[in-house]
Amino acid sequence: MASPCQSCGACCVSYRVTLPRAELDTSPGGWVPATLTDPYTPTTACMREHPETPSRCIALAGTVGQWVSCTIYAQRPSACADFAPLAMIGIGDEACNEARRRCGLPPLTGL
Repeated sequence: MASPCQSCGACCVSYRVTLPRAELDTSPGGWVPATLTDPYTPTTACMREHPETPSRCIALAGTVGQWVSCTIYAQRPSACADFAPLAMIGIGDEACNEARRRCGLPPLTGL
């Protein structure tokens, strides 16, 4: 059974992800593809936005609210991995449900 996240993607079009540059694959021990980020501060980067859809993460594939996937799921920033940890089982938190509201989707309220 697919996770509710795989039919959502609202967080990936609502929030821009900032991450420590230490997570970039150009840093020792880093894993996030640096080619998909832009510099932000001397110690942080942010995920690029899709060139045709501002605010949409460059790594998001699919249609929000129908079917989506992260093209770098195994290499995603820790901020993404830590976001709304119970959403995958149908329990959204405040940030998850706000992103869903912005996209016209109902909140995740539980199983």
